[in-house]
Amino acid sequence: MTRTLRAGLIGLGMMGRHHARNLQALEGVELVAVADAHGDPHGAAPGFDVLPDVEALIAAGIDYAVVAVPTQFHRNVALTLAGAGVHCIVEKPLAFDISEAEEITAAFERAGLVGAVGYIERYNPALQEMRRRIADGQLGEIYQIVTRRQGGFPARIADVGVVKDLATHDLDLTAWVAQSQFADVAATSTRRSGRSDEDMVSITGRLEDGTITNHLVNWLSPFKERVTVVTGEKGALVGDTVNADLTFHANAQATTNLWESMASFRGVSEGDSITYSLQRKEPLATEHEAFRDAILGDSSNIVTMREGLHTVRTVEGVLQSARDRSVVHLDGPATGG
Repeated sequence: MTRTLRAGLIGLGMMGRHHARNLQALEGVELVAVADAHGDPHGAAPGFDVLPDVEALIAAGIDYAVVAVPTQFHRNVALTLAGAGVHCIVEKPLAFDISEAEEITAAFERAGLVGAVGYIERYNPALQEMRRRIADGQLGEIYQIVTRRQGGFPARIADVGVVKDLATHDLDLTAWVAQSQFADVAATSTRRSGRSDEDMVSITGRLEDGTITNHLVNWLSPFKERVTVVTGEKGALVGDTVNADLTFHANAQATTNLWESMASFRGVSEGDSITYSLQRKEPLATEHEAFRDAILGDSSNIVTMREGLHTVRTVEGVLQSARDRSVVHLDGPATGG
């Protein structure tokens, strides 16, 4: 490392406590200040004076900040950091709505600062390896991406529904794995837990490259499931991000000795299955390393704010679709469905 970076953390809640632990263990980085208007309920930063706000955090003399406050406060905190010339990684989603996300993204790009969004699922070993194998052509042409993110209700959530809290992960990782953004979404949601926000959603999508997608997300299942299935012409990759497992199911019909002009689609049948041995590193640690490296000049492995902005647009499209019972084209107006 060329120098030790001085980091600050604002927000010491359920996610902030994990950021505090990782920042204190991160090579080349010194956590110098923490802030939270409500103190340190989890004892995440022993020995630190808990500062009251982002201005006090900036005054501590930091190179970058991690923002782990509730979504409704992301805009004000992030814009204050941008105005002070401080690099920043904001917990997902980037902002509460599209206009706020656009404002934050523009502020960091205008200031020439490194801005990122904390989509931790991208750093799961199973999905990192999945994306690498897809990029290397293991599946050939991609046909479909399916995700399932289901489990019990988290008491920590107060200001958003299941779309902004959970589905946002799947929308981001789907676009990232496929290296293609969403073009259209259609969704149905419901409320069963007595809250004003949705707690279950089913989403169908189409990416710009033609890949079709499906996402089941809820807080109402008595089991925890985090699965991503990518199906292509040569087989399917199944990622289980709870256990960080990745399995390849080969399409036995995809292998052929015919010359290229005849090597077209021949059908599908079950082939060999392989579960890969992966190095199971904590995803949040990998995320922090990636952001540190971005500040030092290598931004190849961060979720940029512009990518985060597109995910916010997709999320808003999902909510609009569920509300209006329409298909939402993300580059144009909705059409009745």
